[in-house]
Amino acid sequence: MTDKAADIAKLLAPTIQSLGLELLGAEYLPAPGSATLRLYIDVPAGATGADGEPRAVTIEDCEAVSREVSAQLDVEDPISGQYTLEVSSPGVDRPLFAPDQFARFAGEKAKVGLKLPQEGRRKLQGTILRVEGDSIVFAVDAVGELAVAFDNIDKARLVPDWAALGFGPAKDASGRDERPGKKKTNGSGKAPRAKNRD
Repeated sequence: MTDKAADIAKLLAPTIQSLGLELLGAEYLPAPGSATLRLYIDVPAGATGADGEPRAVTIEDCEAVSREVSAQLDVEDPISGQYTLEVSSPGVDRPLFAPDQFARFAGEKAKVGLKLPQEGRRKLQGTILRVEGDSIVFAVDAVGELAVAFDNIDKARLVPDWAALGFGPAKDASGRDERPGKKKTNGSGKAPRAKNRD
């Protein structure tokens, strides 16, 4: 999160909390003519609906936050010039804005963009292992464990497991599609033919 986005998030978090929601983080994207302020909201961990089922962010939640936050931004005026306000749920490729969010999703894969290169890379993808002090420790292919200072993380998002969510094919250990009828039986991808023995 940029300093500007962090300042705006700090300003708006209490208002969003008063609506029974939490502000995960903010993105401030300046552009010529008009900027975009994107807020990611979620329900508190463990929150349930009237039916006792886990509660999720609704369109009504986003609309309520947008109304309240717009009024506050008009009064506080932290952004000079025109901007567009977007309020969103985190989605399956949830952005991560704070160390406690990384800790909550330990064991999940994340894509991370760095402010300064580390181990010769500006981007990495790996499994979140743990939070150690001010660093996030990832398991990264070909590197092993890699500790990244939280302050050096520019952007981070979870990488959805599309197969587990039912949106992608399951893969076996070699990376091949496990669905029935999709397994290749020979190198050509065609079933072997019976030979004519005349």
